[in-house]
Amino acid sequence: MKIKDIQEEIVAEFSMFDDWMERYEYIIELGKNLPLIKEEFKTENNLIKGCQSKVWLQGEQDEDKVAFTADSDAILTKGIIAILIRTFSNQSPADILDANMDFIDEIGLKEHLSPTRANGLVSMIKNIKMYALAFNSKN
Repeated sequence: MKIKDIQEEIVAEFSMFDDWMERYEYIIELGKNLPLIKEEFKTENNLIKGCQSKVWLQGEQDEDKVAFTADSDAILTKGIIAILIRTFSNQSPADILDANMDFIDEIGLKEHLSPTRANGLVSMIKNIKMYALAFNSKN
């Protein structure tokens, strides 16, 4: 699936909920299905700076695609990174770099997060794009 299709799917899923408490519960549920990072990658280098909680992100290039795994010590943050991994994992570095991030605003995520969590979201996206940039320059 292309990034835009996945983003549209996520927007449609979030539109099924009437209020933000239901959406928070859904985000937490998504976090429970997150492809977890291996313990050996829970290092300082893989820790995302700027997050209120601890979030580790690992990206590996598999042929022409980037595969991400992650973990967090906070259940809501784990759900947020799960949404991003679902969107960007198994995509080409160029597609990740070109991806539009409007779907974040469409689901209302940024406006319903505390300022520190919103900063963490921006840092997560930045780290994913940095991996894509590094792998893209190798091609």
